[in-house]
Amino acid sequence: MKLIVAKFGGTSVGTIDRIKSVAAKIKNEVNNGFNVIVVVSAMAGETNRLIKLVESLTNDYRTSEYDTVISSGEQVTSGLLAIALNELGIKSKSYQGWQIPFQTDNNFSKANIKEIKKDKILFDLNNGYVIVVPGFQGVHKNRVTTLGRGGSDTSAVALAAVFGAERCDIYTDVDGVYTADPRIVANALKLETITFEEMLELASQGAKVLQTRSVALAMNHNVKLQVLSSFENKKGTFIINERQKSMEETIISGITYTSNEAKITLFNVIDKPGQAAMIFGALADKGINVDMIVQTSTKDGEATDITFTVLKSDLLSTKEIIENLKNTIKFKNMVEDSKVSKVSVVGSGMMTKPGVAKTMFKTLADNNINIQVISTSEIKISVLVSSDYTELAVRTLHDAFGLGKDIKTINID
Repeated sequence: MKLIVAKFGGTSVGTIDRIKSVAAKIKNEVNNGFNVIVVVSAMAGETNRLIKLVESLTNDYRTSEYDTVISSGEQVTSGLLAIALNELGIKSKSYQGWQIPFQTDNNFSKANIKEIKKDKILFDLNNGYVIVVPGFQGVHKNRVTTLGRGGSDTSAVALAAVFGAERCDIYTDVDGVYTADPRIVANALKLETITFEEMLELASQGAKVLQTRSVALAMNHNVKLQVLSSFENKKGTFIINERQKSMEETIISGITYTSNEAKITLFNVIDKPGQAAMIFGALADKGINVDMIVQTSTKDGEATDITFTVLKSDLLSTKEIIENLKNTIKFKNMVEDSKVSKVSVVGSGMMTKPGVAKTMFKTLADNNINIQVISTSEIKISVLVSSDYTELAVRTLHDAFGLGKDIKTINID
């Protein structure tokens, strides 16, 4: 069976006319001899509207009921697209997550996929139907679950993996993966290919093209993944396993940023074993993810200053947790800063080419951008800077690493 999975984001199905356009694209794939499973998001803005309805009642809600409400947007879209396809003479049927079933754990609002039953969908595919599935949506013991924001990407990749699809196309409002956000960097270049590892770093460090979980899932199951535009008939960006020969000279693949970070510094924490474990264990117990961490000794060596970052949305909760620990870990004071951004340079070429950190730090220094915190991996260097300098940092680093359309050379030594 020649099968593809095609996922369409909220802007792609934002109006009836756009849903009709999606139906035409699917019809074209069918005419080319493909069986198709379509995964759809809620219409643009609909999930936010549903969240506001919940929050207008209370902020102390059961996440199971929250999922019942916010999953309904995808149900509407899936039904509308199935109707539009049938109007074009393409046999189509929509399935909700509980009908397949798309089984998850009970971690409501950020559920993990456990199993996808194949029987119903395979039967209909073999009988010439296009199947439309609401993304983001699953079920646990007859209760609707959701996979977290951006979860439709993960739904699509999971279906492609389970059904052995030839490829998974992620249709969105951009025509591929760029070397930087083209809204900030005018000469950002669209990449023909990028490795799973690089895409995973870009996604986790702020690039909003794909949900991080979906990239990890595609990498683990070797799903051929393509990001392309719903509005233009252009080739997109393929995410691949290994660097191609044509990519070998490319050291850096992209510059990305996120402005939803907040920095906390605890001054004069008593220097003894177990302090960091106590702090970050307490945060982990409340589901708060800590990103960048720096610990430095004070001059007398008897205490340390601990700096770390969390999401801005977790800042208030983090402060409450830390304040409750004050008498135990005995820090002098706590300072917060939510006016920060994390800027990251990503590229698997840095594993074999030294000098990336030097170029990055010198470029920032030359532009009077102070580095507050640094974190690294094999293919990524991230720095925390004042949010006032976010765009300047992205643009100057993009130029320094020769990523623009009009820049052909780069000197890293």
